[in-house]
Amino acid sequence: MPKEFNNIMDAETFKKCQHYQQDKINFSLCSTLYSAIEEMLILVLGGIPFLWGVVGSLTAVFGFGPEYEILHSLLFLNFLTTFTTLTRLSWRLYETFVIKQRHGINHQTLAIFLREALKKYILNQCLLLPVALLLHIIKIGGDNFFIYAWFLLFIVSLVYLSLYTAYNYYIAPFVGNSPSLPDGDLKKDIEAMAKSVDFPLSDSFTVKGKWNCVASARCSFLSETLPQVEGQRYNDSEILAGMGHELGHWKLYHTLTDFVINQTSSFLRFFFFSRMIGCRELFSAFGFTKTQPTVIGLFIIFQFIFAPFNELLSFFRTVLSRRFEFQADAIAREMGKESGLHTALVKHNNYKLDFLVDDWLYCMYHRSHPPLLERLRALANAKQD
Repeated sequence: MPKEFNNIMDAETFKKCQHYQQDKINFSLCSTLYSAIEEMLILVLGGIPFLWGVVGSLTAVFGFGPEYEILHSLLFLNFLTTFTTLTRLSWRLYETFVIKQRHGINHQTLAIFLREALKKYILNQCLLLPVALLLHIIKIGGDNFFIYAWFLLFIVSLVYLSLYTAYNYYIAPFVGNSPSLPDGDLKKDIEAMAKSVDFPLSDSFTVKGKWNCVASARCSFLSETLPQVEGQRYNDSEILAGMGHELGHWKLYHTLTDFVINQTSSFLRFFFFSRMIGCRELFSAFGFTKTQPTVIGLFIIFQFIFAPFNELLSFFRTVLSRRFEFQADAIAREMGKESGLHTALVKHNNYKLDFLVDDWLYCMYHRSHPPLLERLRALANAKQD
């Protein structure tokens, strides 16, 4: 173990992190290889046009012809997401109940795991409703349909954020999931910190060991996730330091920046999609020689044609995210929470068994958060951004 780690973890924890990282890498290699082979076989064997044809046969049995393309498309997406959910479920089960269980960091029961998986599946099916409206807009929107399509997704994003905030403020506290944080020094300190950066705080709640502050007046939601597990409980100074970090994101408009990047990239995707959707050769290359369904165009262009753009955007956002984390840590340091943040980061790292040594190139491409050592060095150096 490098000497620099002596004040962060003991040799036993270092070994645990090392073994867990090795297991994660092996699992990632196997699951990624499986996904690549599965996708290749689907493309080569014509899985996409085959599924489209099967769904078409089913709808025809019930009297729905080719003119009901939106219904056909929704059923196609339902079958596709169901297949994807089932094929990914076994991998997630193995990762959670074999790998994480082996290293003692699985805190889910099978019942909770399946319940969460079912909730996610149901949510994905509900999201098919805006897709129906999106397909209709593309059909009737004319040459500038990409503007209307982007605006629809913009509205859906705002509705989602509003519902998310409304649930945490109006519903969760009254169903026992989010009791209000009791009056005391901790609550007063959180309120003072929020006031120092003009965060419109309405109340503070605890959600299964997570501290949450909600500002309903401006539909703002701030969440600091500090898991309270046995032997790793966070003291008040560490909780305040974590909250200072999150308030730093708020003060520096990081959430708003992410939102603008998302909306800009969505607009660009729809613009270029509008220029490609009429290309018959594109559909023929994927097995659709007689028809050009809009949903298939979306699927092909967004998932395959835009793949290089998606990778570049992902890399840019990863680099930007790391910069944001350093900046938020700096805000917490300016609030005088350097010591608390230092110990909170170490506890959180040891709780997740996150390995401290990464190849620099791997870290640059994959790590949305800086490694622990880099964050601790930045905290100790007031001049470092």
